[in-house]
Amino acid sequence: MVVAVRAEAGVGGINPSIRKEEEKVVDTVLAGELSKPLTPYCRCWRSGTFPLCDGSHVKHNKATGDNVGPLLVKK
Repeated sequence: MVVAVRAEAGVGGINPSIRKEEEKVVDTVLAGELSKPLTPYCRCWRSGTFPLCDGSHVKHNKATGDNVGPLLVKK
C-alpha cells in the first residue's frame, strides 16, 4: 500500500503541531565528516534543490501560516 501525503496552501501546513510557539522550527545536528561547515536540509518539501534547502519555506510559511524551517547540519 502506498500513502501519499501532500501539504497544500490553506489546508493546514506541514507542521500541524510541533513547537508551534516558535516563529520558525529549525534544528541543528553536529556531524564531523561533512565537507561544508553548515549544510541546510529541506523540511518543507518545496525546495528546488531538494534535499538541500533553497529558502522555499519562507514563501510556504507566509502562504500557510506554518513555521517550518530547515534542518541545519553542522561540521
